[in-house]
Amino acid sequence: MREYLVISRTNGTTRTGSPYALLKVADTDETLNIAVWDLAPAAQPEVGQLVTIYMISEKGGKKSCNAQDLQAGGFPDAGHPLYHLLPRPVERKAWDDTMATLLSYCTDSTLAGIIRQFADKLYTPYSRYPAATSMHHAFPGGLLNHTHQMLHMLEGLYPCLPYPVKVERCILAILFHDYGKVYEYNVQGETQPDMYLLGHIYISAHKLHNVLEQRGVDPEEVKRTVHCVLAHHGTREFGSPVVPCLPEAALVSYLDNISAKTDAMEGAGNMEMVPALGTHIVKENA
Repeated sequence: MREYLVISRTNGTTRTGSPYALLKVADTDETLNIAVWDLAPAAQPEVGQLVTIYMISEKGGKKSCNAQDLQAGGFPDAGHPLYHLLPRPVERKAWDDTMATLLSYCTDSTLAGIIRQFADKLYTPYSRYPAATSMHHAFPGGLLNHTHQMLHMLEGLYPCLPYPVKVERCILAILFHDYGKVYEYNVQGETQPDMYLLGHIYISAHKLHNVLEQRGVDPEEVKRTVHCVLAHHGTREFGSPVVPCLPEAALVSYLDNISAKTDAMEGAGNMEMVPALGTHIVKENA
């Protein structure tokens, strides 16, 4: 018997029609991925909730249990030893400080005005939604933290670049690159029909295109900025309709990759195989 904090949850249905959930749980000693059989979508535990697991089976390196093998608890307060295992949305001051620095690099007043408006407008919705169901930043507010990590890296990287880059394109593309995820998921991280009907890349690019066009931005600039969103997955193999063909698009794609992959490594358990990364993760002092 052991108490854990639920870090992420993905609901599914077996080939025979039975419900199950994939839980990522953690305590101060370990992080586990567990398939819980016969756990209905509406049944607890939720992300951020405590859960006591009485028995875990393992087969072929994969852990599982039945719904009756666990018991959901409460939501821990800040004094609970497991509270800080679930990442929390980045604070508004940190977001605003990063945006202030990035805006100081901007020379295009029209684009800077759009950046300022949407940096303010997107903070609250991004602080409620996950960036994914399991791969990276899969917690409420993960979308905000992922976006902020990319912006914060750009904040340090841009002054180091030895060649000209239009920083406004990078900032706008990062702000909007995962905008569509507020339509792909609900705040609990459950997938929604728009994930399959449209996908977040289209939704994000379409939104940014409309924002720029409605504010009278030059059509060529609109095209190049939207390209940075369309290309942010890097290759067609990973869902990009186009591959990066501008330096700004390459930067956005690499920053997205760094943020996503390092977070996936951080959230994995010692010696856990992470299929999306194609490797086992080895932790320090494990």
